[in-house]
Amino acid sequence: MTNLTSGNCSTTQQSGMTLIELMVALAIGSFLMVGAVQIYNQSRQAFVINESIARVQETAQFAMDTIESDLRMASNWGLHSRSLAIEGSATLANANPMSLADVPTACGAAWALDLLRPVDGDNDSYSLACGPGPGGAETAQTNSDTITVRRATVAPTAPQAGRLQIQSTRIQGQLFNSSTVPGGFSAADSETHDLMVNSYYVAESSALIPGVPTLRRKTLTSVGGTPTIVDQEIAPGVENIQMQLGVDVDEDNAVDRYVNPGDAIITPGAVGFIPGSRVITARLWMIIRGVSREAGLVDNNTYSPAGVNLGTFNDSFRRMQVSKTILLRNART
Repeated sequence: MTNLTSGNCSTTQQSGMTLIELMVALAIGSFLMVGAVQIYNQSRQAFVINESIARVQETAQFAMDTIESDLRMASNWGLHSRSLAIEGSATLANANPMSLADVPTACGAAWALDLLRPVDGDNDSYSLACGPGPGGAETAQTNSDTITVRRATVAPTAPQAGRLQIQSTRIQGQLFNSSTVPGGFSAADSETHDLMVNSYYVAESSALIPGVPTLRRKTLTSVGGTPTIVDQEIAPGVENIQMQLGVDVDEDNAVDRYVNPGDAIITPGAVGFIPGSRVITARLWMIIRGVSREAGLVDNNTYSPAGVNLGTFNDSFRRMQVSKTILLRNART
């Protein structure tokens, strides 16, 4: 028979979380999760805003640098900067005095050869004979200037048939478009430079990002051995450009007044033209717009570049106004 006796047996008690403790833990965890989600959303929103600002600033920098580099070298004709010394330049009486072959006239009879006006343009409008966009299929932005710059390339090139070029010495120059240097110029004291003509304007819609205004330009080039004007898209997001020209009217190498593009005092043949007036600086303004709308953003700023009141847009696009004064290196005597 087995004798069962009770000895010193101990019982281990196991305890768990009470309902109250579980609810407190869930509340704390939920609070931490909500905080983490809010921090994530705020960080993401800050990233999106910073990215949008960076893109607008990047567009502004690129567009400004593109036009500035052209304006700064306006009136550079190779070895000198005297427009009157370039034979073949357009005059009031003759847009092509040397009867050069294949000079493109789509943007105007004197558009390519009007070297007497190295910086030209339209105030708050687009009046080039060639329509805006490739094939004239676009619409120019209202209340935006058109800026035309004429100059020669900085680096010398070789004579090339089918390209408008300038052969220049230190005191004179001549336009030509053949594969041989014009007579009277020697390789020892002259250089060949390509003629550059660019007209910058703003189109209402970009070909790259439809519905977004964009900076475009008509540019002189050579296609298939023939001087040609082509239309190029430069920077989507540029909504408006304005320019004022600093003019020296008394030949003391100082700005006497600022005028709009196309002003009479710098337009030969116009009533009020001042002979000897020279553009020596340019003030440039741009309105840059984001390519997409931003939730929660309302642009209620009033924009007045160069004194032109563009009003208040009251939309959800991010915008930035930038400006710069540019010295034309070759304009001073």
